[in-house]
Amino acid sequence: MPYSNLQIFAVELIGTFILVVFATGSIVYDAKFFDGQLGIPFAAVMPFIALLIGVYSFGKISLAHFNPAVTIGYYITGHITKIQIVYYFAAEIIGALLGSFFVMQFIGKNANLGVNAPNYDFSLSLIFPIEILASAMLMGVIFYVVYTKGLRGFSGIAIGGIVGLDILFLAFISGASMNPARALAPALLSGTFSDLWLYWTAPFIGTILVAFVFRGKFQAQRASNYE
Repeated sequence: MPYSNLQIFAVELIGTFILVVFATGSIVYDAKFFDGQLGIPFAAVMPFIALLIGVYSFGKISLAHFNPAVTIGYYITGHITKIQIVYYFAAEIIGALLGSFFVMQFIGKNANLGVNAPNYDFSLSLIFPIEILASAMLMGVIFYVVYTKGLRGFSGIAIGGIVGLDILFLAFISGASMNPARALAPALLSGTFSDLWLYWTAPFIGTILVAFVFRGKFQAQRASNYE
């Protein structure tokens, strides 16, 4: 059955809220109680769990974006309309802000609320393409499971897994946000804006590039469905 834009808005808000609480809350929790000793592995596992919850709970309603860069990718491939971009973006940003506010109130304010930060021991000429790569791999996995399985079966594990792996192996270079809303919320609430430009450019570039690769496949798939 088709779902209304308000239903999509509601589940995207809830799903993004859960993702931001798990993704940023894990960093704040680690900094507050363990002095950062749990490190990147803990920060990688928690978004994986959040996306398992989100994809399997809401995927059939909204396709489980929870990420403005992913939303733009889905628009390019024709899965959503222009007006739906507004609903998705509003839900994702509001959900992310509520998630960061929850973390601030109930977990703590440590580590700038879990704000993303690149490692400037590496050059920007490496950091920027690594963030593009992380976002592109996320979009690629999402489109692959949507194209082949339609967000069923192991799709949640695959999507959550690529986010976890990107964080595990790439966060030490670029911060591996892959998600402008996840980056925006803790930056706004903590007043830490210096690196926000990175996470509002590179993820969009990565998802847009992959979307153009998959657009023809989805158009052919839709055409065959009407034959």
